[in-house]
Amino acid sequence: MFFVAAAGALAGALGVVTLRNPFYSVLALIGHLVSLAVLFLLLRSEFLAAAQIVVYAGAIMVLYLFVTAYVGGADQALRRTGEAGAAGQLGMVMAGALFVVISLAVLGSSLDALDTRGAEVEPGFGSPAEIGQLLLKKFLIPFEAASFLLLVAAVCAVVLARRRRGLDEDLGEVRS
Repeated sequence: MFFVAAAGALAGALGVVTLRNPFYSVLALIGHLVSLAVLFLLLRSEFLAAAQIVVYAGAIMVLYLFVTAYVGGADQALRRTGEAGAAGQLGMVMAGALFVVISLAVLGSSLDALDTRGAEVEPGFGSPAEIGQLLLKKFLIPFEAASFLLLVAAVCAVVLARRRRGLDEDLGEVRS
């Protein structure tokens, strides 16, 4: 089950990056998040799995689907074909470096833990109380940084969508 969920998570993540239609990209992200919820279930963290489904795959992704359907622009290319530029070349170099690092990590571990039961966890592992303690004590700054990053990404998406559809020019005509 682990390998099926891991393959689903990887396929969903690749679909988000490679699909050209934003609507299908959001659907691939939903598949990725559901696969992550299965991985949480395999780690015996039922609360995180339920939160993953309800909060991310349920609420936030529905919001993304509505925004994608409202903003539209699926018929417009995100970039001109054949125009990668320096950013595209740097992206390919970074993807290759990431592949090398992950390959070294997998080969270095020799996959010794595949035939074992895994680590023993104490009772209450993954409970809402334990997660709350970790979020408020140990991971408060990264948690808030992630929420700030999501807010900035949402604002940038709205600005880019307005520019893409030419709404900035319309507002300039109304003001003058």
